[in-house]
Amino acid sequence: MSKIIVAGAGAFGTALAIAIERPLVLTARNMDQIIATRRSPRLPDVVLPGRLTLDPKPTIGADDILLLAIPMQAMSGYLDTLKGTPKAAIACCKGIELATARGPTDVMAEKLDCPSAILTGPSFATDISQGKPTALTLACADPGMGATLQQALSSDTLRMYLADDPIGAELGGALKNVIAIACGICMGAGLGESARAALMTRGMAETNRLALALGARPETLQGLAGFGDLALTCTSAQSRNYSFGFALGANQTPPEGKTVEGRATAQATLALADKHGIDMPITKVVAGIVADKLTLSEALDALLSRPLKSEQEN
Repeated sequence: MSKIIVAGAGAFGTALAIAIERPLVLTARNMDQIIATRRSPRLPDVVLPGRLTLDPKPTIGADDILLLAIPMQAMSGYLDTLKGTPKAAIACCKGIELATARGPTDVMAEKLDCPSAILTGPSFATDISQGKPTALTLACADPGMGATLQQALSSDTLRMYLADDPIGAELGGALKNVIAIACGICMGAGLGESARAALMTRGMAETNRLALALGARPETLQGLAGFGDLALTCTSAQSRNYSFGFALGANQTPPEGKTVEGRATAQATLALADKHGIDMPITKVVAGIVADKLTLSEALDALLSRPLKSEQEN
């Protein structure tokens, strides 16, 4: 592999570029300020190390690894403009495309003629950039390529656990954002920790139902890409999805300028659930709230009026 290219100089892409601990290229649009200051506006307290090359238009060669740290809703458009084919591409986003209900796996398969992988799991960009220990799932359908990528990207503080279930990894990472919005709403509205625990547990059940129907494996969802990411995102104010939901629940205006993948993912997930006949009541009320079709009171009524049944029932 000749070089690693991180596309996307937002908080997560910048943090990965810092943590990988080997020479690489960080690229994004409108990099003038980043090049001049060697700081990302998304991580302003961190100076980019000298080993990082900042290049708005890098050449992508056949031996390069491309990390796509780009929001899910922008990935397809970005890949349409990509010049060159890398050795492997790794999606570092979490979501489902609103227009097509596709995840990163399908988008990369259509747009790129190379092996692909998903990098996901419980992580905050600030922790990664500060060298705090972080464990992630690297999921690749090709075990040999997965092992190569694992060795290339792991560092002393960034631990990659290899998996061969990209569908499960991407769905775990995408759907936890929807549940994090629900948990944020719950806490912002003052409904309490017990209610949040119930939302997390039942939200995990929803995730399992849809993911298994789409071919994921249950052990993937029990690991870092599923349970681990859900636990972090639903319990910390550092989570953009949780903070967005908290503002909604507290009847405040959510902060602007931050990507909240769960908003579009809730709508796309609901379309997938309807297509496959999967019951996802929490996702349904989150989709209704973010689309201004449901009030918090109406959402609570919808959830609390559901028929009583066994916890093991779908």
